[in-house]
Amino acid sequence: MWIEVVVSACPEAELAPPVNAEAISDIERRLGDSVPADLRALLFETDGVLGEYALDVVWTAKRIAEDNARFRADASFAELYQPFDGLLFFGDNGGGDQFAFVVDDPRAGVVVWEHETDCRRKVADGLADYLRQILSSDGDEWYDQR
Repeated sequence: MWIEVVVSACPEAELAPPVNAEAISDIERRLGDSVPADLRALLFETDGVLGEYALDVVWTAKRIAEDNARFRADASFAELYQPFDGLLFFGDNGGGDQFAFVVDDPRAGVVVWEHETDCRRKVADGLADYLRQILSSDGDEWYDQR
């Protein structure tokens, strides 16, 4: 299902081989949070999605685990930004803004963290909505207008 969503929005998107249950367990073990059901299902179909210009639309399972762990533990980030513990980052815009799920609220959809302002706001109703928007846009205007 997820591959069809991606390909219908961007036939040029690059898809990686799927992950196994161990990769998902590693994310959950390292972060102490469950991987949202939609993201879990997507990773079981493809370990990441690259859009045009190698945009990291959905990170690999390894990057999800590593980047989230680093963001949560980095003391310099704690001085600059609100805590990241409530977010599960999974993609970015290539310029520093990152996309995440709110860990405790699956109904919150997808939020963007704008790195320059530390603003966090909803930009998509869910993973499918996020994929359709980011893969069919020509830049950041899809979430700047929301």
